[in-house]
Amino acid sequence: MKPASLLLRRGLIGAILLSSLGLAAGSASAAPLTLRYGHMNSPSSVAGLQAQMFADKVKEYTHGEVVIQVYPSSQLGKLQELAEATSTGVIALSHNTAGGIGALYEPVAALDTPYLYRNVDHLMKVTDINSPVMKSLNQGLMDSAGVRVLYAYDFGTRELTTNKAVHGPADLAGVKIRSLPFPIYMTAVEALGAVPVPVDWSEMPTALATGQVSGQENPVDVVLSNKLYESQSYLIRTGHITNPELIIMNDRTWKKLSDAQRDAFSRAAEETRAKATEMVLSQETTQLNKLKELGMKVIGPEDGLDLKACQDRAHALVQERFGKKFGKLYQQIAAIK
Repeated sequence: MKPASLLLRRGLIGAILLSSLGLAAGSASAAPLTLRYGHMNSPSSVAGLQAQMFADKVKEYTHGEVVIQVYPSSQLGKLQELAEATSTGVIALSHNTAGGIGALYEPVAALDTPYLYRNVDHLMKVTDINSPVMKSLNQGLMDSAGVRVLYAYDFGTRELTTNKAVHGPADLAGVKIRSLPFPIYMTAVEALGAVPVPVDWSEMPTALATGQVSGQENPVDVVLSNKLYESQSYLIRTGHITNPELIIMNDRTWKKLSDAQRDAFSRAAEETRAKATEMVLSQETTQLNKLKELGMKVIGPEDGLDLKACQDRAHALVQERFGKKFGKLYQQIAAIK
């Protein structure tokens, strides 16, 4: 073989080897799996912060193999639409109240029953995904809607905001209060003495501005981060629901993850759950004082609020409407120490 031909042949072989190595390197650095996480809350709220925290931890613990893109403020849909989109797989993740997830599998809504938990520690034990209550609810969710709860944290204690002083249910007779569009929440508003009007969160500012509703109910964090003090004069410390926020994931997407990636998700979930709850609890007093500084008048039991009347009405309505349906589940929740 002539030297020139030999050199040409060697050059071709080298090019083929380099090309093969390039293909191998390309497959080793495959594009990350990108998942969408949609929610209704502002990015600065605890709900918004914890969503991004979870996404950051997943990216870190999967070494960049999974990237979660977070879309806050109802960019991907309204409250109920987000739950349904997660069920169908249009988006991979979302978070919602238990009442909202109850639209996918009704028993989950029981977790948002008024005056249900003894304290936050009780709530956290009940909503641990390894508790007997959550194992049963999660299986039902997977079977009926194709979603699983990844984790839950303490969303805070829901209080009432209005433009009039309220000292008991009689003061709210005929008053229209915005409610989440789920039966358990409408019952809670009725227990306070008001008329519940279902309004999606994205439409709430307009509903308050036009007088469609005269008030709403939410944790202090939400009241402050969404500047509800600009349209509401009073915060009434009814504490009618201490509720978990549930982070759900499409089950088909979960099953596509490798074992190592699932372990990373679980680690991120446990850490985010603890941190988000810590944030809620540590900020409530500071946020309440901030609302007072911004001009909101706060009325609690020490200011004459008849909290027992609210509790008694709530227990009676819950028993009437949900006693048969959720009775055994309530017993299981009470049994968790």
